[in-house]
Parts: sequence; C-alpha cells; structure tokens
Amino acid sequence: MNVQGIDIVLYQENNNDYISLTDIARHKDSEHTDTIIQNWMRNRNTIELLGFWETIYNSNFKPLEFEGFKKQAGLNSFVMTPKKWIENTDAIGLISKSGRYGGTFAHKDIALEFASWISIEFKLYVIKEFQRLKEDENDRLELDWNFQRTLAKVNYHIHTDAIKANLIPESLDKSKINFIYANEADLLNVALFGITAKQWRDENPNTDGNIRDMATIEQLVVLSNLESLNSVFIHQGQSQPERLLQLNTIAITQMKALMNSK
Repeated sequence: MNVQGIDIVLYQENNNDYISLTDIARHKDSEHTDTIIQNWMRNRNTIELLGFWETIYNSNFKPLEFEGFKKQAGLNSFVMTPKKWIENTDAIGLISKSGRYGGTFAHKDIALEFASWISIEFKLYVIKEFQRLKEDENDRLELDWNFQRTLAKVNYHIHTDAIKANLIPESLDKSKINFIYANEADLLNVALFGITAKQWRDENPNTDGNIRDMATIEQLVVLSNLESLNSVFIHQGQSQPERLLQLNTIAITQMKALMNSK
C-alpha cells in the first residue's frame, strides 16, 4: 500500500496480516530505518506492548525472558533488536525477512502502534489505506464465491439436460419429473456433503439458504466438476449406485487436492 508517498509492503502468514516496520520507519528517516526500530524497541512501553500481545496470542511465548527484558527496558545500556526479541522469546508478533522485500514486519496490531510512535497523523493514513485494501480483498473474495456459485448453476443446466435426455421416461407427470431432478441433485449432495438437501435443512432449520449456498469455494469448484462428470456417466448409462461411488471417490480426491494446495 502507498501512504503519503511511502510504499509499505504487507505480508500474510497463518491468515494474519503483517505490515513492514521498515517501510513505516522510512516516513521518519529513509536512511536509518533499523536504528529507528531499535530506538522504539528500547522503550519500556514498547517491550510491555510486545510482551502482552505475545501473552495473548502466542502459547509458546517465553514469559521469563520477557520479564527480564522489561526490567532492563529504558536503561541507557539497554539495546533491543527485532532478531534478539524473536530469538529469545519465541515471539510471533515480529518477523524478520531477508531478500528484495525483506525487513522487519509486525502484526498489524503492533505495526499500528509503531506508526503512532512515528506520527499520529501518519498512523491514521496507514489505517485508512489498510482498511481500503481489506475492503478490496473482501470484494474479490465475494466475487470469487459468486463466480463459482454461478459456474455451478451453469453446469447444473448441462447436468439436468443429461438427466432429461437419458433418465426420464415418456409420458411422466410433472411431479415424477421433479422427483427425478431432485434425486439426481441429492446424489451430488451425498457424494460431496454426505447428506441430502432435506437432511441438511432439518439439521439447520434457522439458516438462510440451502446446503449449496453455505458451501465453501473449494466445495463449489468440486460440485461444478461433479455435475459435469455425472452428466457424462448418465450418458454412459451407469446406474445411480455406480455413479455415486465414483463421484464420492472423485470428490474426496479433489477436496484433498484443493485443501492441500497453497
């Protein structure tokens, strides 16, 4: 993100947002960013902030080492660096990265406090820009979900056309035709979700939408694939038990692949 002409790199780890302290420090002095960060970390208030944050969010944090640093903080002889803090306390709130986009990164909670120490005005601009980026990210995720849901619906038309052409006998009344459609839709639900649409509704009476509305993006991708494959299996004349076994195996394989993918 760009704040008042300063490019600030963001980094994600374990679904947490980290912001470059090195880039924030450039707002004050672009030539001595490491010194600025170290001066901030010499303060007792900073050490307490870092320690209390780790106590809340990091089960592996070393409290005894934290107490030792807290007693020394503020003394003229006290020196603290991000690397020293991380190595001695097993901290996760700060991250040191090397390379082109390297430097010192901090969890957004900590990074905003550092920005406040640099400049209250600059902190407010950082917050504004960060919120804008998160809103854009949420919009993209919503767009992805809607796209996959639409893709599943489009493929469903292919799927139902195959049913109509191959499974529906002549002269059936509307109720029987609808029953066959619902039965095939539930075949896919069982293959992917393990339950039928009715079973899901019975288990979730207060939830808006249906089982597919509540699906994840990964599930919708697999559902889209299952619909296309099921139409092929129907054209081949396979029975429902045969198709259900194949579709379930495929669903398990594809979900594993998607969930293990970065």
